[in-house]
Amino acid sequence: MSEHRNESAEVIRLREDARREKNWKRWGPYLAERQWGTVREDYSPDGDAWNYFTHDQARSRCYRWGEDGILGFCDRECRLCFSVALWNGRDPILKERLFGLGGPEGNHGEDVKEEYFYIDSTPTHSYVKGLYKYPQAEFPYERLVEENRRRTRHDPEFELGDTGVFDEGRYFDILVEYAKNAPDDILIRITATNRGPEAAVLHLLPQLFYRNTWAWGCRHEGCDVKPRMSLQRTSRGSVVQCDHVTLKRFFFHAEPFDGDGDVDWLFTENESNVARLFGAVNYYANVRDAFHDHVIHNQPSAVNGAKVGTKVAAHFPLEIAGGASITLRMRLSSAEENPGEPFGDTFDRIFQQRIREADAFYAHRIPQNLPAEDKLVARQAYGGLLWNKQFYHYIVKDWLEGDPEMPPPPPQRWQGRNHDWMHLFNRDVISMPDKWEYPWYAAWDLGFHCVCFAHVDSQFSKEQLILLLREWYMHPSGQLPAYEWALADVNPPVHAWACWRVYKMSARRGQRDHAFLERCFHKLLLNFTWWVNRKDIEGNNVFGGGFLGLDNIGIFDRNKPLPDGVLLDQADGTAWMAFYCGTMLSIALELASEDPVYEDVASKFFEHFIAIVDAINTLGGTGLWDEADGFYYDRLMVNGKITSLKIRSMVGLIPLLACEVLEDEVIDKLPGFKKRLVWFVEHRADLARFISYVEKKHRAGRGLLAVPSREKLIRVLRVMLDEKEFLSPYGLRSLSAYHRDHPTTCNLNGQEFEAHYAPGEGDTDLFGGNSNWRGPIWFPLNYLIIEALEKYHHYYGDGMKVEFPTGSKRMLNLQEVAHELSSRLASIFRTDPASGRRPYQGENRPFAQRPEWRDLIFFHEYFHGDTGRGLGASHQTGWTALVARLLENLARTPHEQDVNQHAADATAEKPREKDTAPAQT
Repeated sequence: MSEHRNESAEVIRLREDARREKNWKRWGPYLAERQWGTVREDYSPDGDAWNYFTHDQARSRCYRWGEDGILGFCDRECRLCFSVALWNGRDPILKERLFGLGGPEGNHGEDVKEEYFYIDSTPTHSYVKGLYKYPQAEFPYERLVEENRRRTRHDPEFELGDTGVFDEGRYFDILVEYAKNAPDDILIRITATNRGPEAAVLHLLPQLFYRNTWAWGCRHEGCDVKPRMSLQRTSRGSVVQCDHVTLKRFFFHAEPFDGDGDVDWLFTENESNVARLFGAVNYYANVRDAFHDHVIHNQPSAVNGAKVGTKVAAHFPLEIAGGASITLRMRLSSAEENPGEPFGDTFDRIFQQRIREADAFYAHRIPQNLPAEDKLVARQAYGGLLWNKQFYHYIVKDWLEGDPEMPPPPPQRWQGRNHDWMHLFNRDVISMPDKWEYPWYAAWDLGFHCVCFAHVDSQFSKEQLILLLREWYMHPSGQLPAYEWALADVNPPVHAWACWRVYKMSARRGQRDHAFLERCFHKLLLNFTWWVNRKDIEGNNVFGGGFLGLDNIGIFDRNKPLPDGVLLDQADGTAWMAFYCGTMLSIALELASEDPVYEDVASKFFEHFIAIVDAINTLGGTGLWDEADGFYYDRLMVNGKITSLKIRSMVGLIPLLACEVLEDEVIDKLPGFKKRLVWFVEHRADLARFISYVEKKHRAGRGLLAVPSREKLIRVLRVMLDEKEFLSPYGLRSLSAYHRDHPTTCNLNGQEFEAHYAPGEGDTDLFGGNSNWRGPIWFPLNYLIIEALEKYHHYYGDGMKVEFPTGSKRMLNLQEVAHELSSRLASIFRTDPASGRRPYQGENRPFAQRPEWRDLIFFHEYFHGDTGRGLGASHQTGWTALVARLLENLARTPHEQDVNQHAADATAEKPREKDTAPAQT
């Protein structure tokens, strides 16, 4: 026990959960912010998900595959859900889910039109805090729709703050907190604050409901008999008893607001209101949207007078004075953990204790020498990352066939979306990119999420990475599922990199989870083979892949089939495969340290890497390298004629990512691999020239495998670090600012295409128009470039220095360049002394006018290439949580970074508490 005596309470909980001693992660913020408008709920013949199930229908219509709610909490199978409903006395409907525009409605695609913040969470969700801002004026639903419909791609989005509803502070802050006393004993505290100058009315309805799993007649796992909620009277007051066949019995307590009276409990059924939706006759008298009719339209018969049902709310009509706050307390407990006294002094003491424990946990993970502002950003980054977990349910076979108790789906679906992924069976808690804008997992996003999670919950990171490799996710062909809109789309192959990074970050050398790495490697071999067989069309080690996660970065849509006689060789597709190859080589060498069987496969990846490097640099003369421009470009072949697509974009920087440092002390312990390496160098001189390993010029005892030679690396960096090209005050742009005045054009079969620099939202409809890779700053690729620069420095050391910025005559080594780029990215979230605002906030009115907004952080999908303003999804804390990793690295000295980041036998972490047991296999 002595090894654990100094561990924090949260670390102990993580270990108990990992060892399955206590089920601490059974409950969490796993409820989606949006279930409507998803592919899962779409049973239309043409795949029109946005119009098949709309926001207007959601209050009345039951979901088949999930549930949603504002700042909600549920069990890991989303059986029993808690969320908050609100009414300001003016809105036409209760505010019980977040509003936003569907893809076809927004001038830049789908967009949530609400203000809410994920402030804090521990990994076991023993303490969780979120904030929603609810206007006191009528919510401007129609104005938001109409104004955004009027605007064009060249206009900014019209946001809720632009309507003026937050002016003069006339809104409520709704602070929702959760604290676990035990795994099945959840304390809930809701604090409503009137930020306005005058008293205002607020109806607050904390609601508990069962996800409807019984109406469909389905037979797969999770399709249960109908549960029941009923009101029970006790000597201490009323309590809602909840009975479910697998979740068993729970009790829901709500404390009367006045302390003496009873709670006004409202009951109904979580059943669709088919009368409102389809003009049919309701089977049940009390239906899903009953609370709307009861509270807003004063219809007592809408709710169940017998106080039974599958959905319940405690109704608190409140009047809150200007500047005042009111706190409500609730508790959800299993029968085994139900407290004798649900409230009293112990309730707030538990909250205080959990908050102290959360502070202690993060004090060991966020460097204490960071400025307070940076600590705040890192803490909210981790909070948002943990909030973005979601129960995700999608079984393609059942979705295509339909349910026994429902009308059969249109037959066109058998030739439509995802029809060839019949094996897919998803029913798990998964890290989402954004639980409103992207409430579905995305394969390459998840890799970055897991690297962030590894610092706070390495067990969850490993479980997520393994999950996507399991046979009910991975296609029989070896392809990983991309995302529900097109499972067969191709994302950049970063999964191996994420597995390798999580493996190294989770523990120090000698204590690492070898079984996890080996388990991942075997499945990654299948995926790598899929890539080679499907995306190297001519078998010459030059790869395609389509859009590869970079949406509109190409001059035309790279995801669409090209005309006959046209072939696209992609610099990024080829470089990604070199990156994949190099990572698999490193993993194989690590595994070979304990099992020599892996030496053979390490040799295979070594030689494949060299073949790809040869192709990208020399195929057809110069490969995808342009000697005149000192840059890598895609190459178009039209009826045998080769043309370089001279767009200076992130596509040409991705080749820098493919670099691996080989240490002599590692190679010397692997005689089989070393023998093959020596043979290759001696007998394949035509290819060995691409191996810096044989040079031994820069660092004794190590060598470098990389796509660019030293000379090419310097030339690409000259372009990348030019402020007139890629280098922004806030990081690296996705497309060079050179194209602001010099757009690139291309004529393909008589059709003219153009690509120009667009630093903000996308100004074309290419690839949907809601994400833009033609200028803005994106954290994931910036992070990978920074990591690659650190690797190059580990090899070249001070023997390579470059101008930063280009033309400045300020010479930095590559570690220092990485540090400078990290600082520029971090500045997006740091307060600008001149304006008093953080660059990501832009000209957002509430942030500019209200001091209580200034320390609330949005982690956007991407950022304006010139101003740093946040764009796209506002809660994409998954990969934008990488800022926390950058801040932690900035807190170290350059020497510490060099040692901790790159030495083969060191972890990428500072010494900290061990947070989990080894991954269960």
